[in-house]
Amino acid sequence: MITLHHLEHSRSQRIIWLLEELGLPYTVKHYKRDAKTYLAPPELFKIHPLGKSPVITDGDITVAESGAIVEYLIDKAGGKLRPQAGTQAHRDYTYWLHFAEGSAMPFLVMTLIFNKIENAPLPFFVKPLVLPIARGISKQVKSSFINPNLERQFKYLNEHLGKNAWFCGDQLTGADIMMIFPLEAAASRAEAIKSMPNIAAYVKKVHALPAYKKALEVGGPYDYA
Repeated sequence: MITLHHLEHSRSQRIIWLLEELGLPYTVKHYKRDAKTYLAPPELFKIHPLGKSPVITDGDITVAESGAIVEYLIDKAGGKLRPQAGTQAHRDYTYWLHFAEGSAMPFLVMTLIFNKIENAPLPFFVKPLVLPIARGISKQVKSSFINPNLERQFKYLNEHLGKNAWFCGDQLTGADIMMIFPLEAAASRAEAIKSMPNIAAYVKKVHALPAYKKALEVGGPYDYA
């Protein structure tokens, strides 16, 4: 039996969606974030040395990393949600499967980090000196590097979704499972996405899918939906 070790408000939500789409039997073990640090609890280190989610166990097999989990589960389901090898759809599938974490997420994570720097509490006796400098550096990095890259990236995604019903054409694939988290995260963190109607329509369409709705019931609290 597949067990998903599921951390609230995390990338593992999309793995529940995938399991529902594939129709594979599974169970979910829930983990809550630390109230102060917002990090995963130490119990996850018992499952994988890095103590992160998502991670699945399937008998004596342990698989971590979203993309690796998607590939493993699709293989287990006989290739469902993966285009036929040798086709353009399969090449697109491979591209978007890796794009999600390789290209889309880094700039969103940077946005989160620099926003925290700008809003981080500091001792009162250093705040007048340090806070303006920290905020100034953060805003400069965001305006000159992070935001232009985010805008370029999501303009590209918006144009692609204007021409395709799903990321690999007319059919839902594992690439869509991977791409939903960056788009959901962007909707909550990046100003650039607010004027991208095709992305907004795509996210709304995914959220309306029966399997996605079921995954939300199973997964519990999820800030991005």
